[in-house]
Amino acid sequence: MEALAAAAELLRPCRRILVFTGAGISTESGIPDFRGPQGVWATVDPDEFTLDRYLRYPETRRRSWRMRMNSGALDAEPNAAHRAVVALWRAGRMVGCVTQNIDGLHQKAGLPEKTVVELHGNAQTTVCLGCGDRQPTAAVLHRVDAGEEDPGCLLCGGILKTAVVYFGEMMPVGAVEEAFDLAARADAVISVGSTLSVFPAAYVPLQVAERGRPFVILNMGPTDLDHLASARLEAPAGTALPALVAALG
Repeated sequence: MEALAAAAELLRPCRRILVFTGAGISTESGIPDFRGPQGVWATVDPDEFTLDRYLRYPETRRRSWRMRMNSGALDAEPNAAHRAVVALWRAGRMVGCVTQNIDGLHQKAGLPEKTVVELHGNAQTTVCLGCGDRQPTAAVLHRVDAGEEDPGCLLCGGILKTAVVYFGEMMPVGAVEEAFDLAARADAVISVGSTLSVFPAAYVPLQVAERGRPFVILNMGPTDLDHLASARLEAPAGTALPALVAALG
């Protein structure tokens, strides 16, 4: 409670708060994180998610589509932490939300599309790497469920891939520019559910902290930027973030 009160005191004067989110904000929606004890990388080789491997090996693509189909992530629902971000926005205290997540749950919770910057893309959409055609991932997974293990583009026959950033792939330039623009305008930053260990994404909240603005970290477990935190909350996001937003009035 002392840490919550300290964080609220720091943020109370702020009207342009940047919310930066990682996988930890969505674990209470049933989506596993990546680096935790039960995270994705505990059971799956990260090398499976390199762009080169995906393009080169049909078996990698088949495994990827099976994982997407079995994960249930497309059906996940926002939790109390996502709704707290929306409440903060509606209170007129946010400059925007920059997320490392690909689940689209911020928008599903009611945060306007224009408010969310997705640094690593969005798994809800699939793109053809040949002609650029885009379609809902749910439609592609329906084909996988019907027996197409490595579905190709129905327009040109090209390779289909969810619109997420794989290892070895550049983050979308426009999203990166927008994220750093928000960081430049922010008068505080709350990082929720991120280990702050993935760069260049972690440079976004770091830019705000380096200007001497309040930097609140909410995460289960340590982060790489804890030494810069103005306040540190270690609690589930679905509990602590709503409490923090409520404390701000």
